[in-house]
Amino acid sequence: MIKLVVTDMDGTLLDEKSRMPEGIYGRIVRLAERGVRFCAASGRRFDTLQELFAPVADAMDFVASNGAQVVVGGVLVDREVFSHAALRRLLDVVREFPCLHLVVFDRTNSFLLDERGRFKAEFDKDLPNPVCVADLPPAGVSILKASVYCDEEPMDMAYVLSRELDAEFVFAPSGNRWIDVMQRGVNKATGVRQVMRAYGIEACEVMAFGDAMNDYELLRMAGESRAMGNGRYAVRQIAERVIGTNAEHAVLHEIDALLDATAES
Repeated sequence: MIKLVVTDMDGTLLDEKSRMPEGIYGRIVRLAERGVRFCAASGRRFDTLQELFAPVADAMDFVASNGAQVVVGGVLVDREVFSHAALRRLLDVVREFPCLHLVVFDRTNSFLLDERGRFKAEFDKDLPNPVCVADLPPAGVSILKASVYCDEEPMDMAYVLSRELDAEFVFAPSGNRWIDVMQRGVNKATGVRQVMRAYGIEACEVMAFGDAMNDYELLRMAGESRAMGNGRYAVRQIAERVIGTNAEHAVLHEIDALLDATAES
């Protein structure tokens, strides 16, 4: 029996225009009534996710910033902060390549380490409260998330970054031009495991949805994994099933099927 539904946001639950699907709030409430928790697992920060799910935020859980922020039952249970020294090494490598542009995020701001025009907002890279800076914020600023905008060949440059900084970071292409920078040992799956632990849920009781490489570990971990039809090739290869696209609201259809199954049982 499924006891936890976990979904990525951009390219998965949200449609092709990054809009919330109609009826999702009611479905979250109905899942809760059937004893099934709902969790949003995203590269977006918690503040953004909380705003998107405002009507039902108290009835669900959140794994934000690719696992760096975990909120269970309204309580922050984990916050993974980037090492300032590691970010310094990342910035040094990024500056070796004119096609790469780094942005780091704290709880409320986006610190752009290049001119504003070098970055193009896309999917979860909406760059809230952008601040252009010449250098990294001081070590006292808690950085929760980092991303690299790539002018050319993100897959190639993700490989380059991995070869240079593999011991410290995992680099996952996201969207068309972005590369997510994740701390080693921190990802959506590690965050979701904390949600599972809080409720005594096993991996076989988790249904997860995703479309991008930062969903890879999550889909590998979940007992029932669903890759979006619009998802990346590798994600579609490792998922238990490939469903419709985000434009078709395929996640809602799967939730409806789960609700029907729980009603019958």
